[in-house]
Amino acid sequence: MPDQRVVRLFKNGRNQAIRIPREFELPGDEVVLRKDGNRLILEPIPKKTLTELLAELRPIEDEFAPIEELPIEEVEPVTRYLLDTNRVQTSSATPGT
Repeated sequence: MPDQRVVRLFKNGRNQAIRIPREFELPGDEVVLRKDGNRLILEPIPKKTLTELLAELRPIEDEFAPIEELPIEEVEPVTRYLLDTNRVQTSSATPGT
């Protein structure tokens, strides 16, 4: 990849703009633009961590409907199901026959 390339400046409405060549493409859809003397520097914005995203969330202030208390249902333990030989199918037939 070349370190530099000459590109043309053009007007986009009231803004000055350039087209960034494919070999200089940056990830994402936003960048940080800063000026350093005569230079304009574009830097990709790093992705936020989960902690940073969660810190930006506002608390939920809505009232939630009460949740109905449901009765507890008895369920058969999985180990009993696996050990029950009457439920295991032993077929030597091939599928589709």
